[in-house]
Amino acid sequence: MHILVTGGTGFIGTALVAELLKRDYRVSVLTRQEQAQRPGVDFIRRLEAIAAPVDGVINLAGASLAARRWNEHYKAEMVASRVGLTEGLVNWMRSQPAPPKVLLSGSAVGYYGASRELSFDESSPPGRGFSAELCQAWESATGVASGADTRVVSLRLGVVFDRGGGALNEMMRSFQLGVGSWMGDGAQWLSWVHRADVVRSILFLLDQETATGPYNLVAPLPVTHRDFCSILSARKRTLFNTGIPAPVMRLMMGEMADELLLTGQRVTPDRLLAAGFEFRFGSLDSALIDILSRTKA
Repeated sequence: MHILVTGGTGFIGTALVAELLKRDYRVSVLTRQEQAQRPGVDFIRRLEAIAAPVDGVINLAGASLAARRWNEHYKAEMVASRVGLTEGLVNWMRSQPAPPKVLLSGSAVGYYGASRELSFDESSPPGRGFSAELCQAWESATGVASGADTRVVSLRLGVVFDRGGGALNEMMRSFQLGVGSWMGDGAQWLSWVHRADVVRSILFLLDQETATGPYNLVAPLPVTHRDFCSILSARKRTLFNTGIPAPVMRLMMGEMADELLLTGQRVTPDRLLAAGFEFRFGSLDSALIDILSRTKA
């Protein structure tokens, strides 16, 4: 099987490509930067450079929402790297004599907007705000690919944890100094997932020939930011725990603070569980035990 991956050099993509190679799949990775060639992987700069028919596409590309302070220029970059790239990818797929059988395309739980009271599953309506509208546009860009020839799955990702990157590195910074911290009042929800379960769920959905539509890629047990701090503190032995006041977060991060850090959503992976997927790391404590055992961070 020949799989095309966008975002294949990123935090999730590198782990996914490694697992695809274990299956003896041929993998093409669309990337903007030159990469050293490796057995089983073709790094390409243009879709037109793909020489062989593609059986499936996994679309994970997109500029990080948390990489820098938001301004209009960076918002436009985030939109272009998700919506614009996906539109071009779908147009390329439709132009092929034999279109790929499946498109698994990234999205995020930001689709639902923010709430402290509600719980969201895949049937919940879309929310409001920049990140919610970005996710909605991102998913809409895949719509024209759906049809008799191609099934489309939207991967609504939560906050992905693992060693070597992602959100956990930033969230643990104060813990390295012996101080546990949460943002704002800490009552906002954190719908998290271990990177290993993200990769496993993507492969699971790749294999499920009847899987279409949105799937929440989150662990079954979301926590509040205060809960996260308490659970991690038990493993890192902090001297004390404290909150970072919301005004300080807004001063440091601007609009991103209210969109991503001081708000959240309680999301459950109902469709994955109903399909028979089993999480390896269903609780935050089990995930942190695994991650901390493999890193000195």
